Amino acid sequence: MNKKLIVIVGAGPGVGNHVAKKFGDNNFRVVLVSRNKIALDQYVKELESEGIETYVVVADAADPSSLTEAFTQIKKEYGTVDVMVYNAAVLKDGQPTSLTSESLVSHYKVDVAGALHSVQQVISDQIAQKEGTILFTGGGFALSPSSSYAALSIGKAALRILALTLAEELKSQGVFVGTVTIAGNVDPDTHFAPGLIAEKYWDLYKKREEHEIVYN
Repeated sequence: MNKKLIVIVGAGPGVGNHVAKKFGDNNFRVVLVSRNKIALDQYVKELESEGIETYVVVADAADPSSLTEAFTQIKKEYGTVDVMVYNAAVLKDGQPTSLTSESLVSHYKVDVAGALHSVQQVISDQIAQKEGTILFTGGGFALSPSSSYAALSIGKAALRILALTLAEELKSQGVFVGTVTIAGNVDPDTHFAPGLIAEKYWDLYKKREEHEIVYN
């Protein structure tokens, strides 16, 4: 039986890599995508030490052409993407009055537009095979915005709407879309440990019932 392929845009030592481990432990091949090649190579060593087949592709979530090139390479080298997880975000604080239109757009490019562009790279193949999964890392600021994190609150709210509208559009075409809305600070050895949160991504993938899990 051929292994399915999961691609995680926004790889990192928290939620992203724990989602990779969860799916890898369940016979998925893993492709990690981020800007930092040195960090990516370290993540590969960590996952492969646990017997998970892992590859990396360098790309900038803020740059559509970079994402297009990354997914073209992934499809060429590893095949159709069965599960795509978008885990990238700009995690910076700031009051709404401290924002400029330019800084807000720079956040939005990563938090929302990069998510949509990543979806567009995999969706045609998933629709063609009438099977596929797209998952987003949401945040509690989408439900309870904070003035101290204005841009991130705006981004997570928009990402949530993107996820739910995509879910509605693509459901009849065999593609499942879901989001894990993490309503707290990710922190090891707490209820918000990334390994525990990663279980919810697996639940969405396996059960394919609710399109949003609020983890609080």
